[in-house]
Amino acid sequence: MVIISEQGKFLLKRRPKGKDDLYRVNFAHSVQNHLADKKFPVTDLIATRDQKDTVLQLNHHIYELFQFVTGYRYDGSAEATVDTGRQLARFHEYLADFASQANLPKGSFHDSNIVRRHLRTTGTQKGARPGKKLQQTAEALMVLYNASSVRVSELGFDSWPQQVVHGDWHPGNMLFNGGKLTAVLDFDSVKVAPRVTDLANGMLQFSIVGDRPNPADWPDYLDQAKLVQFLDGYLQVVDLQRDRLDSLFDLMVETMIAEAILPIAATGFFGHFSGLEFLRMIERKAKWIDNSRDKLAQAIAHQ
Repeated sequence: MVIISEQGKFLLKRRPKGKDDLYRVNFAHSVQNHLADKKFPVTDLIATRDQKDTVLQLNHHIYELFQFVTGYRYDGSAEATVDTGRQLARFHEYLADFASQANLPKGSFHDSNIVRRHLRTTGTQKGARPGKKLQQTAEALMVLYNASSVRVSELGFDSWPQQVVHGDWHPGNMLFNGGKLTAVLDFDSVKVAPRVTDLANGMLQFSIVGDRPNPADWPDYLDQAKLVQFLDGYLQVVDLQRDRLDSLFDLMVETMIAEAILPIAATGFFGHFSGLEFLRMIERKAKWIDNSRDKLAQAIAHQ
């Protein structure tokens, strides 16, 4: 709900009952406040008048109040794409030594047994239609997922430093103005993981091509220019070691499969899209990344 008062314009958010853990919400708020202190573009959290707490619990709901930020959706321009990569690198730099509480939420889409379990069970439910085709597509994705997981693990993923990452760096969670990122809006997925997982996910989210109503009509390819622009912005701020660079395309395959299979295994759909059509599209795009890795590596090397 948007609230306009004598004190200004605000956005009130009420979380569904029982959906979010108070600990995770407080953790997300501590990350946002830390970034705000660094002048990173986040929306200001408004504290309660009595307890000075940015989280309000009332009737089993969690409420948050944010300063309203005016901005525009991602326009696909090279300037905006480069800046989102640049700001992700700043996000990582500002949070490199961040520590607020013990038992910080951890995990990633890499080498996940949860992803594999959902891939194995998708399409096997009795009465599921078209179950057989869905199962066959999930099996093909399992092969792609496992191959990418092995390559990333062999590069040393488990030994790479972990820190707070955003977990959901995509255009829908951002506002822009004049080709610059002016606000990151959603911190519900913050966790601890190697920062390269954020980078790979961002490269995927800003380069994926899917502007038609039916996923069956989405092209196989990604937008190579945007992929390179995003990475270029990131590398303007931080240097990336060779093994991390070499992991990016396989991590993109892993995150694409993981993000698709979890909701489809639960509901049979991805949003309003048919689970079968969506997974077939994911399979085509994952194969395109796999087959295009040499061409993409050359494009990145020229930056």
